[in-house]
Formats: sequence, structure tokens, C-alpha cells
Amino acid sequence: MTAVQYHELALLMSLNKAPIAVQRECREFAELEAIEDRCLQSIKSVQRAYVLQAMHWLENDNCGVVGWFDDEYPALLRTIERPPMVLFYKGRTELLSQASVAMVGSRKASHYGIQVTDQLARECAQSGLAVVSGLAMGIDAAAHRAALDYGATIAVLGTGIDQIYPRRNRELYELMSHQGLIISEFSPGTPARMDHFPRRNRIISGMSKGVVVIEAARRSGSISTALSALREGREVGAVPNSIFAKSQEGCHWLLKEGAHVITCANDILSWFDISANEPSQQTQCTIPKHLANNPLFANVSNDPVSLDELVERTGLSVAEVSEQLLLLELEGLITAIPGGYIKVGRR
Repeated sequence: MTAVQYHELALLMSLNKAPIAVQRECREFAELEAIEDRCLQSIKSVQRAYVLQAMHWLENDNCGVVGWFDDEYPALLRTIERPPMVLFYKGRTELLSQASVAMVGSRKASHYGIQVTDQLARECAQSGLAVVSGLAMGIDAAAHRAALDYGATIAVLGTGIDQIYPRRNRELYELMSHQGLIISEFSPGTPARMDHFPRRNRIISGMSKGVVVIEAARRSGSISTALSALREGREVGAVPNSIFAKSQEGCHWLLKEGAHVITCANDILSWFDISANEPSQQTQCTIPKHLANNPLFANVSNDPVSLDELVERTGLSVAEVSEQLLLLELEGLITAIPGGYIKVGRR
């Protein structure tokens, strides 16, 4: 890094911590250099150690920064009330200009929530959208994984760009750093803090044309993200679920407030005036002929059904039902969850 690059990075990091009024004034300038003449006295400098740590991180492969004055800065993010002055990134920066949709939800996702997320993220990615989420456990991780398999995804962190939080998502972080994109307004070395995640949420919604909430309690980070989207005039959708589940109250509240009902990917893709691509032969899941007319398979749905119920419904013996369930599991058509068996994917 040259002295000029150090100086620019130090100024951008300082701007990111500057008061809102100072940031607003600085965003009116055409280039970073103009700020030094007009606003430098209003900006508190970042400690040299933090800038050096950021510079050291930038020496790694696929790592960099995008500042407010750079052409690569995401166009939609520029329009929010308080856009970050700098974004640290790791991965494919071309995704910053790709049309995107945010998918968020509970960290303690149900099997239903994971299944819905997988389908929506997969079809949106196949249709050319980048799926944006927060790299948390549950819905976030499911959205990233599905989008990685079929297209593009962007993770927005509430920590420094080099911090993997939660640790259990290390493998996903590493995959996304090569196949997707990871961004953060927080400089390298910044640990997780509770107040960082609401700030992270405004970037998730700010990067996206719309936000889809798949599972969420009434008071949750996912609802915070949806509210940020509403304030910025973005689309907001929610997936309906059981009226008895506390973990779904946030989605149902959003629907009452006028959010779009999301039951398939086309409900999201209509925001972009596109429709879902037909799945390729490789991604189509067909039922093998020897199972196509299987009466037991016909009695398994998206709601859990127990072994005893299947015995009663089909008239088969326990041994026959157990054997056929095993075959169906091996074919990837059903899966066992607490309470019984359910179909996997969209059939």
C-alpha cells in the first residue's frame, strides 16, 4: 500500500464514524479529496493501529474496500437515509451491481422455514437475482446455501469483515468468500456487538429492491430489517405460517400491515418484472417410476405424519411401511423430523 492509499483508507474509516450531519455534508462532494479542505476539522481520526490492521487485511486475496466516491458503490444503497461511507469486502465485487432481494428470518428456523427458504432462494438465484442475507444461523444460512448452489448471494456482517460470527458458519463463510460476496461497514478486527446488528440490517435492506421475511417473532432483527425496507420505500413480503406459533407472529403482523403474501418465487420476481426460469433437467427432481404410484408416498405431505398414521392410512404392515419409508428417504423424497415424516422440496 502507498502512503496515498493509507491516507484515503484512514479518511474513509473516520467518515464512517462521523456524526450523521457531517456524513450528509460529505456525501455532497464529488470526490474524497474535497472533504479535506471543507470538513476535516469535523472528523475525528481513527487510531493508526486500526488503519494498519485494515491495510494488512487488504493484502489478502479477494479483499478490498469500496468507498462512497467509488463507481462500484451499490446504487440502491446510496439512496438510504444513512448509507455507510465505506464497505469492506471479500469475494466477487461484481455482485454489488446485480439486482438483489433480501431473505431474512429466525435463527431457530423450523424445518418448514428451511424448506421454504431453500425453494425461494434457489428459484430467485436461478432467475438471476443475488440473494442478500446476514450469515446468521437458520434462515440466513439456508438462503445463502441455496443461492450459492444455483446463482449468487451476498452476506452483510454485523462484525468486522474478518470475523466469522457465528463460528459454526465458518465453512459457509469460506465458500462465500470465493463463490459469493461478503461485505461489512465494520473494519477488520471489530467483534460482534448487539448494536452492530441493527446497523447491519439497514444495509441488508438497502442493498435490495425488496425484503422477504420467512419466519420471525414480532420483536426480532428480521422485523427490524423489514421496517428499514419500508422506511426506504422498498418492497416487503412475508411467508404465512401457523397462527399458533409465536415464531411466526412477526410475519403475520407484517401481512396485516400490508406486506406482500409470499407463497412462491414468482411473488418476489414480479417486483423485478421477471418470472421463474424453468428448472433444468439437472435440477428437476422426479419421482422414480417404482415410487410414482406409491400409496405411502401419497400420504406424506408438508405436515409431519407419524409411522402409526401411515400404517393406518395405507393398510400396510409396520414392516412394509418402514421399508418403503427407508426407500423414499434414500431417494431424497422424504425426511424424518420430530413428529414424523414430511416430503422434501416441492412435489
